[in-house]
Amino acid sequence: MTNSNNTEKVMSEHNILLTASEMGLLWNQYESDTMVRCILKYFKNKCEDAEILPIIEHSLSVAENHVKILIDIFKNEELPIPVGFTDKDVNIHAPKLFTDTFMLYYLQNTSVIAMAGAGVAIGVSSREDISKFFQDILVEAKDIHNMVRKVSLSKGTYIRPPYISNPDKVNFVSKQRFLFDFFGKAKRPLTAIEITHLFINIQTNALGKAMMLGFAQVCKDEDAKQFFIEGKNIANKHIKKFALALADSDLPAPMTWDSHLLDSTVAPFSDKLMVFHTTVMIAVGIGNYGAAVGTCQRMDLSALYTRLSAEIALYAEDGANIMIKHAWLEEPPQADDRQALINQPK
Repeated sequence: MTNSNNTEKVMSEHNILLTASEMGLLWNQYESDTMVRCILKYFKNKCEDAEILPIIEHSLSVAENHVKILIDIFKNEELPIPVGFTDKDVNIHAPKLFTDTFMLYYLQNTSVIAMAGAGVAIGVSSREDISKFFQDILVEAKDIHNMVRKVSLSKGTYIRPPYISNPDKVNFVSKQRFLFDFFGKAKRPLTAIEITHLFINIQTNALGKAMMLGFAQVCKDEDAKQFFIEGKNIANKHIKKFALALADSDLPAPMTWDSHLLDSTVAPFSDKLMVFHTTVMIAVGIGNYGAAVGTCQRMDLSALYTRLSAEIALYAEDGANIMIKHAWLEEPPQADDRQALINQPK
């Protein structure tokens, strides 16, 4: 997300080709920013809260500026401009589907996703201009997150992770039971890192559950509706499993957001956008579960995340099939098919 005064933008290194990583990340950024732009246009037209609306307007301006920069890059590199999402995919006059507080929570989560994505992109961008673009996105996402946090704290809607007591000394692990306890009735208490991942994954599933409830309520396509209902059920199941792990250590789980869904049945977004948005949330969920597996030291939790990752990977395939069926799935840049070139008639 880049400010207009940073729009020195484009290409000082015309002679250096984009790498596959840079090309793919720029393509993905365009898809995401055009989607978010549609959502924020709708939010801007529906938000009534005087503190939340300026953050939505700022975030929309940032997303629109990204799209302009990306179009310039694609043109300069003689790459086809992706279709992404346009005004055809949003109805800003549809009745309000989510509360203003939920809109703020949505921005909180998308800013975290943007920071994580930009961090990855910076790490694999070799060209100076591309690296700078993603560095700007990281800074802007951080700024939006800070705006959201301050308003959420002032309104009393910010959800903090659980508190634990300060340790009184440094301890070292002395028993294998610290790692392995699949069947024991008395599992060791959760570590601070394990609590963090359980908290994050409850929050992201809570966001996904509320959004899929809303999508199911307004979508037109029956396949998409069943897809959203299935996703809502999966998210609900995962929330319960993570909340139980916290409860076993006598820790509270964060609230869900179902009550922030309103009763409109008029779609603010196209079915294409809503299915794509859900597949993005699935990808984020799989990434979060993978990060949890890599840092959780209680093997029963690692096994839980691995099992649930497989479940949502299968669910992601359902979404891809729906998008293919309706010709909604845009192909990202791909490597040359050498075998096809070899077999091509001369």
